[in-house]
Formats: sequence, C-alpha cells, structure tokens
Amino acid sequence: MTTNCLNCNTTLQGNYCSNCGQSAETHKINAHYLWHDIEHGLLHLDKGILFTTKELFARPGHAIREFLEGKRVKHFKPISLVLVLAGIYGLLFHFFKIDMFANYVVISGSGEKVTHLNEVIAKTSEWIAQHYSILALLQIPVFTIGTYICFRKGGYNFVEHLIINTFLVGQRLILHIITFPLYYIAGGTPMLMTTDRIIDSIGYALAIWTLIQLFKNQRKRILKTIFSLLISFFIIYSILIGGLICVTTFIK
Repeated sequence: MTTNCLNCNTTLQGNYCSNCGQSAETHKINAHYLWHDIEHGLLHLDKGILFTTKELFARPGHAIREFLEGKRVKHFKPISLVLVLAGIYGLLFHFFKIDMFANYVVISGSGEKVTHLNEVIAKTSEWIAQHYSILALLQIPVFTIGTYICFRKGGYNFVEHLIINTFLVGQRLILHIITFPLYYIAGGTPMLMTTDRIIDSIGYALAIWTLIQLFKNQRKRILKTIFSLLISFFIIYSILIGGLICVTTFIK
C-alpha cells in the first residue's frame, strides 16, 4: 500500500518525501511527540557542538578542509556555532561581572568630562558582554581579509575564507569558555589583563596551527599565516587608534 506525504501529498518512496523532505513517519502530536522533539533537538545540538569542538582542537585544519569539500553532516553550522558560543561567553562574563573592556581602556584624571567618559566605558563594557555575539561576528570579516590576501591562490573564494575564519573565531571562543575559571579567579585584579593576553596568545597559536594544517600544499604557508594575522591586527588597531584619537579630542 502506497502512502502520500501529509505535507505535499507526493507519493512516498522511502523514509523521507522526495519533494519536500518531510519524514514519512508523522506521529500524532502528544506528550510523547513533545518529549521526542525536545530530546532530539538537545542531542543534535550537543553532538554537533561536541563533534565540532573535538575536531577544532584535534585536527582543525583537516576538519575545516573536509567541511569546505562537503563533509558537513556531523558538524554544527559555523555561524550558528559562533552565535551559540558567543552567547555563552557573553552570559558568563556579564553574570560574573568580569569587566574586560574597562581593564584595557583606562582614563585617569578629574573633571566632568573624565567622569562622563568612564561612565561611557562602563556602559560600553556591559553592552559588549550582553551583545558579544555581534562583536564575535564583526571579527570574522576582519580576519577574512588577512587570510584571503595571503592565501588567495589557495583555491578558496572569499566566502569560503569567511567560513574558515568563522571556525577560527569559534575555536577561540571555545578556548575562552573552557578557561573561564582563570578569568573568574583573576577578575578585579591586575592579573586579569595578563591572563587574557596569555589565553589570547594560545588562541592565536591554535589559529596559526590550523591555517598551516589547512593550507598544507601552499608554499611558505607559515610566513603567510603569520602575515595574515598581522594584516588583521593592523586593521583592528587602526580602528582602535582612531577611536582613541576621537576620545582624546573630546577630552581636550
């Protein structure tokens, strides 16, 4: 006996509809259905993130290459990965009051303008913690410019370089989340900046290893990798210096 898809009425030949993709097994919506849906969603989320995390720390360059070539079913989608991880990162730093931005931007002095600027810095730090996913996404095109310039003959287009750097941002976010207890211990002390710089250095070392592994057939790939990061840092620091000049002008 043939059956038809309950979604589009196409004759079913297999476990899924060939026209719309709906499952051939469409269960009655009840408590069992609700539990199965929640369980499946959570397990898929956990397995996807855990698999991608393992790959990004065990064989990152090979894993990213395989993803670009089409081996994607086990991976958590890279943009979604960054959004989920950035949300966790921001929540942790906001809930435990780890004020990273205020530690890097310190304005000393007295007067109404200085007081106002310090208030702005505090509010900006809080906003960054609450919306870190936006900041994480903004990092991706900056680092993409660096890798695309240096590895433009590597066989990947600009959008594929965006995916590469999305995974690298996700890799650094995972590292920061895993090492969060160190941030918590150092929070509110002069050690916080040192801790952050050490963990950032480890993160960028992982990124260098990943790119070297990914572009294994490229000549001078070590130099190109380092140079790609330098280009990205130059862009970031140019933006920061421009901001500091504006702040200094405002104080005067």
